[in-house]
Amino acid sequence: MAEQHSVSKATINRIWQSHGLQPHRIKTFKLSRDPKFLEKLTDFVGLYLNPPDKALVLCADEKSQIQALDRTQPGLPLKKGRCGTMTHDYKRNGTTALFAALEAIQGKVIGQCFARHRHQEFLKFLKRLDVEFPVELKLHLVMDNYGIHKHPRVQG
Repeated sequence: MAEQHSVSKATINRIWQSHGLQPHRIKTFKLSRDPKFLEKLTDFVGLYLNPPDKALVLCADEKSQIQALDRTQPGLPLKKGRCGTMTHDYKRNGTTALFAALEAIQGKVIGQCFARHRHQEFLKFLKRLDVEFPVELKLHLVMDNYGIHKHPRVQG
């Protein structure tokens, strides 16, 4: 750009800084094509901000195939002039699946790991949520459209 406009790189840099431009940094986004997106968004936000009486709104999701890794040797202790260390290699100890729910008002997170990622494990997690919260509260779960959420036993 500097060459194209016959100015120095420093001049281009000063112009960018004076206007708060950072062309090397980007943020990504994707707009929904759902014609009812705004209506659905309003319902979800409204549910969080103004839950029904004697109800609790939880955001639930899962992370599958989390790798359980261990380094092959312990790191060396910190000392003056030496940063923390770790070996370049590791051993795999299988994978785990994390199911978690966030109660946004108090910031409480309930999580549980399972060896597998199926509707059976998700049902166990839902039963745990029933135990975690008082019986008199009706739970509303906000979830994505993942396949195990659509299973008939989970829907029931």
